[in-house]
Amino acid sequence: QVQLVESGGGLVQAGGSLRLSCAASGRTSSTYTMGWFRQPPGKEQEFVATISRSGGYTDYADSVKGRFTISRDNAKNTVYLQMNSLKPEDTAVYYCAARSGATSIYSASYDLWGQGTQVTVSS
Repeated sequence: QVQLVESGGGLVQAGGSLRLSCAASGRTSSTYTMGWFRQPPGKEQEFVATISRSGGYTDYADSVKGRFTISRDNAKNTVYLQMNSLKPEDTAVYYCAARSGATSIYSASYDLWGQGTQVTVSS
């Protein structure tokens, strides 16, 4: 069983950058499609980005396209979310997730979840 642990969250000013990491322990993460989701305060969880097992395919929510980049290093069992040009509306708890199937934007299709990391963007 894979366990996912996110890190890299914190407080940043608008326009700044953060890089989130999601380290997978246990079974190798290269067998899983990975995704990032977020839950803003008082709102429902929403899709951010997903990446295929090989890293050759990615997809993003419209709200983060051109600002966020998802990547993975299968040798390190780690997935990253580089977040640039951050906005106050990016404030949320960010979760990484894993699934056995193809890439998906639907949280319900993911089998494994990390505990989340808080990202706060001040104006």
